[in-house]
Amino acid sequence: MSSEDSFINEVSEEVRRDRLYALMRRYGWIAISAIVLLVGGAAYNEWRKATERASAEALGDAVLSALELEDPQARVAAVQALAAEGNGDAVLAMIAAAEAAQGDDRTDAIDRLRAVAQDSGIDPLYRDLAALKSVMLEGSEASNDDRLARLLPLTAPGAPYRPLALEAMALTHIDDGDTDTALEVLNEILADGETTEGLRRRASQLIVALGGALSAS
Repeated sequence: MSSEDSFINEVSEEVRRDRLYALMRRYGWIAISAIVLLVGGAAYNEWRKATERASAEALGDAVLSALELEDPQARVAAVQALAAEGNGDAVLAMIAAAEAAQGDDRTDAIDRLRAVAQDSGIDPLYRDLAALKSVMLEGSEASNDDRLARLLPLTAPGAPYRPLALEAMALTHIDDGDTDTALEVLNEILADGETTEGLRRRASQLIVALGGALSAS
């Protein structure tokens, strides 16, 4: 390489360096801001997770303290006084409903469960559970048609509590004297891959008790 070429390269390199410094002076704050945001965002996420974890632990401790009270009505009042949002509030409502039912206040328990089941702002997982528990708690106090209508959406394929909802539906058909439909529903339970062994045994026993036949499999 000639001395002239070397000189040109050095000048070009110097020009590029000057332009880079100029760009850094002009736009370097963007990179710095991005770094601050990334680091700050990561720190914020960790802080948020720690805060949520601490809040959940505090709420759990408060629930346990409330459930240690001897009087069922006092337990309901203590749980009801706790504050939570969204799904947490739904869980508290279902706990309060369970305590109300244990204290023989079935009407209050059913009202609480129905309120959760009808709250569109709550995750369907909790809404469906509240709907199922309300039907099971009401039992024969509700009409068979009403029970079946409320259970039907819970038996859709893929629904989280489908096997349990099918069992409740079969029992409703039995109460209604419709043995044939009850047997059909019980066989649906046996055919469902999500059915637990305990529920499978109960369904099989009901099929035999109703005079039905179990498949060879």
